[in-house]
Amino acid sequence: MTESTLIATSTDTPFEIAGRTLRSRLMVGTGKYKSPDEMVRAIDASGAEVVTVAVRRVDLSRGRDDGVLPHLDPSRYFLLSNTAGCYNAADAVRYARLARAAGFNEWVKLEVIGDQDTLLPDTAALLEATKTLVADGFVVLAYTNDDLITALRLEDAGAAAVMPLASPIGSGLGLLNPYSIRTIKHRLSVPVIVDAGVGTASDACITMEQGVAGILMNTALAAAAEPGRVGRAVRRPAGWSVRAGRCDTAWPRLAGCGGWPRARPPAPSTPDTCARRGRTRCRPQRSR
Repeated sequence: MTESTLIATSTDTPFEIAGRTLRSRLMVGTGKYKSPDEMVRAIDASGAEVVTVAVRRVDLSRGRDDGVLPHLDPSRYFLLSNTAGCYNAADAVRYARLARAAGFNEWVKLEVIGDQDTLLPDTAALLEATKTLVADGFVVLAYTNDDLITALRLEDAGAAAVMPLASPIGSGLGLLNPYSIRTIKHRLSVPVIVDAGVGTASDACITMEQGVAGILMNTALAAAAEPGRVGRAVRRPAGWSVRAGRCDTAWPRLAGCGGWPRARPPAPSTPDTCARRGRTRCRPQRSR
């Protein structure tokens, strides 16, 4: 068995979300492309299986040839409705239900934006919408920030996957806080898919090194001068850089071989130890 075959077979294994097996760990979006044909070429080149569609911004009737949906074959791609552009829980729930009524499946990538400039999520509204949609039978993949507490609450609310950002949407800044992503991955039992800000193949590799289940990319492809060419390059993250990142999790960094481990448990800078007796805490002495 060659080294490349070993990596391909041992590290890029299928994974599951809500009982559905997915072969590709790369998901892609459909926004910002210059034309539907350019979009399809880039998606095909990327090898992605899951494709997100912003329901607020497309013609759900499939009646326009210049729209997005007529060019996406549901038998070829798993179409994931997306509530991008929703700024409150009620709108997000409404558009998720609209997508399902229009023929989408019960899966939804749930976004509730809290700030128009940075597009950072409103986590309180996101949690509210998650609870409502889960109770309504949806499989919720929740886009959130890189905060562990929010991620844990989303899991408790019934999210089938949590999608923390690498950096703000469309920024291409890459993974800004690897420790937070790795901590979320280790603490959650549901899959963690990193979404937003993954701008290059090397970003994809670094992100997958954190042990996450997958990544979602859109602007990196759609805003490129040659989206199809970038799609082929990103496919190597799905086939090489992403695999390399997952391979890295099998051989974690050792303190004596290249530096500190990437994720260490927090420890106080001033140990709470009794200097007099070596105990962890000193009992207050009574005044005499």
